[in-house]
Amino acid sequence: MPPPACPHCSNRELKRIFSTFSVQKTYRDVYEDILSDRELTQGMSRDDPRAIAEWNKRMSGGEKPAPEYQEITERMEAGEWPVAQIAEKRKKFSGQGESSSKID
Repeated sequence: MPPPACPHCSNRELKRIFSTFSVQKTYRDVYEDILSDRELTQGMSRDDPRAIAEWNKRMSGGEKPAPEYQEITERMEAGEWPVAQIAEKRKKFSGQGESSSKID
């Protein structure tokens, strides 16, 4: 059987070229990496918002947070606990509606 022809130019002297690709880690691999990061796990046990933001980033595979969580994430990465925003999101998802009081 003759080698296949190029679909663009009909040349029969084709060479196979392998593309580079990445293998995505499983959640277990990511979790094990987190557990092996002593600084991160200590920060999480101290409820350090930077550590929680880093954990979230690693578990999401580096995907950007949804727009409604962007500010919360940025504030946590800066070391703040955006309490009012977190409480508001929690109420939205639990079906209790939006909060009318503000906590900072």
